[in-house]
Amino acid sequence: MQIKSLEFNNFRNYENLFIEFAPGINIIYGENAQGKTNILEGIYMCGLGKSHRHSKENEIIRLKETQAHIKGEFFKDTFPLRIDIHLKKNGSKGIAVNRIPIKKLSELYGNVNVVIFSPEDLDLIKRGPLVRRTFVNQELCQIDPIYVNDLINYSKILNQRHELLKKMDEDRSRTQELLETLDIWDLQLAQYGTRIIERRTSFLEEMNDIIFDIHYQITEGKEKLKLVYEPNVTAEAFYEALLKNRDRDRIYKNTSVGPHRDDFSFFEDTKNLKLFGSQGQQRTCVLSLKMAEIKMIEKIKKEKPILLLDDVLSELDRNRQQMLLKSIGETQTIITCTGVDEFVENEIGSAKKFYIKDAAIKE
Repeated sequence: MQIKSLEFNNFRNYENLFIEFAPGINIIYGENAQGKTNILEGIYMCGLGKSHRHSKENEIIRLKETQAHIKGEFFKDTFPLRIDIHLKKNGSKGIAVNRIPIKKLSELYGNVNVVIFSPEDLDLIKRGPLVRRTFVNQELCQIDPIYVNDLINYSKILNQRHELLKKMDEDRSRTQELLETLDIWDLQLAQYGTRIIERRTSFLEEMNDIIFDIHYQITEGKEKLKLVYEPNVTAEAFYEALLKNRDRDRIYKNTSVGPHRDDFSFFEDTKNLKLFGSQGQQRTCVLSLKMAEIKMIEKIKKEKPILLLDDVLSELDRNRQQMLLKSIGETQTIITCTGVDEFVENEIGSAKKFYIKDAAIKE
């Protein structure tokens, strides 16, 4: 998987931009607030249809404009692939794959595989469960279409269940009828939720096989990293837990058990890195995680993803910089930084360089 070119119109601070990438390492450099990260954001959106910054889509459209366009040209197994995204301030976005409009965002997943590494990724360790669930979901959505379907159906049924719980409180004359509908929702929720829990379990097992060796090498044999899945409920007990907690759920009009409440932890031996890890250990843990992501996608999809490094090399010491750049191999990589002096020349070889200033590429 490689990106050939990217084109913007009224995207973030860019009125118009066209950029052609090299197959290997590409370095986008310039002062802060010039739009370097916006380029990586556009590539990421071609893969997952939304921003990695969790921005509202209206904020992505250039100031005072009503719509924006992204066009990405890629090679997938040597075959050309084109992704078009049309954002509108007063309307839903449109996405086309090879000029054919898609109806659902899930149809985009897996066409363009990307791994992004940014300073905000430390949130994976520091913040709450939602950040870690989102990471696992996004990774699985890129490699497993069955998981995508299960996750979409689970979310829909969960929302329908919540609406039903509210109705049961508002219209007590229909309690028996609504209870029968709740039975149906609970059976379906358990069906999809059980599969989600089982797939997350197998995913973490596969990731641990990969990440252990990577982290052990980075730390020169000093640390043993393990990802621990902390399911809110086991797959076997999910349906019974829904029934057991039904009265409580009716009171709070919410679903108190299920994979939508799962969490994941990072352990170095027996030490939880969120609670007891140093800043350096947490940063190294995330570095190992991103390198493992690359290998996981390559293993499942039989192709290398596009690697996006957003101003992270300055956050790593020289040893970890070299470890990361060495691990890239033939993976196409787009790096943002403030200046190329952050690199040792033999680390970047014949990288293609782009200087960004005032939302334009300067020679």
